[in-house]
Amino acid sequence: MSNTPLKAVTLTLVRYQKGDQIGHCLAWVSLIPVFISLGGFLTHFIFRRELHGMFFALGLLISQFINGIIKTFVKQARPETCALLDMCDSLGWPSSHSQYMFFFAVYFTLLTLDGIGLSEIKNNWAVNFFPWSLAVLTMFSRVYLGYHTVAQVFAGAVLGFFLGAGWYWVVTNVISEYFPMIEESMFGRMFYVKDSSHIKNVLKFEYENARAARKNMDAKAD
Repeated sequence: MSNTPLKAVTLTLVRYQKGDQIGHCLAWVSLIPVFISLGGFLTHFIFRRELHGMFFALGLLISQFINGIIKTFVKQARPETCALLDMCDSLGWPSSHSQYMFFFAVYFTLLTLDGIGLSEIKNNWAVNFFPWSLAVLTMFSRVYLGYHTVAQVFAGAVLGFFLGAGWYWVVTNVISEYFPMIEESMFGRMFYVKDSSHIKNVLKFEYENARAARKNMDAKAD
């Protein structure tokens, strides 16, 4: 076998000290961006195909691309604990996990405040508490587990916050004007891409229309 050092795929590889139950829990918290990307947005595209959701995901990808460019220019190393984590060959400023989660939290919050979603939400503060708590926990987990310094996670949080707010403005004030055109395009018709942001309660709308369609089918069958 070659003596070339082995390299792990770090997408789902998070290390913590054996026997540290808090570290074990925070290791799972640290994987939340992966769950959101693969479980959330991939599922959204398969079952919902809403343009707002698709551009939400695109914004997160752009944010992570910007993160990589900044890391390349700044070239700030991770903390000394990177040796135990086998992560010293990657850069640490700003934290991509922290940036991802704060982008997600601010964009989700703005969507909710504008009433864009599956249903009418009366208690916005309760709904928005969840993504912000996950963002803070993810930021804390990266420091606790030794992957980043405090400065690195705060830099990621600030960058994610402003990128999320900026991208939301671009989507709602510029790109959304082209949503009808995208819906009517070959791509939109082929993949049933749609924009339901003009409907206050999408779940209720779909429920009522599904029932009405079934009743019409039953009436024709009779």
